Amino acid sequence: MAQPSVILATAGYDHNIRFWEPKSGRCYRTLQYPDSQINKLEITPDKHYVAAAGNPHIRLYEVNSPSPQPVISYDSHTSNVTAVGFQCDGNWMYSGSEDGTVKIWDLRAPGCQREYESRAAVKTVVLHPNQVTKGTLRNYVARTQIDSNFRREMKRGFEK
Repeated sequence: MAQPSVILATAGYDHNIRFWEPKSGRCYRTLQYPDSQINKLEITPDKHYVAAAGNPHIRLYEVNSPSPQPVISYDSHTSNVTAVGFQCDGNWMYSGSEDGTVKIWDLRAPGCQREYESRAAVKTVVLHPNQVTKGTLRNYVARTQIDSNFRREMKRGFEK
């Protein structure tokens, strides 16, 4: 089956992932995520997989598979997973959680490959080719060099 040029997927507190036809607005597939609400969805750059982040798991599903089961589950976080994404070549996945950790996963090998701890719940993560940047609930943005674990924290206040 050919990969669609546009993939529209939604998820939320109803424990379902829905795939939609963008032009017609018709839902053509629903996957159940029985563990919890879904906090974040991310589609791989090659459009073969969708990662669903919940509490405390990440499930990876094949976009075009008839199977409703995840291909793999990532179960290393201990609280809500609030951030998930993929490196541009699709070999690496990263995640952030309210447990205060950022994890980097090699999709070609089992298990978490690197872990970074934070002082607070992680709400957002960005992966640069050699850096991980994360934002927390305590107004911290931290940037870590992947190869050396050099860490720089910046505290930013938010104006009201």
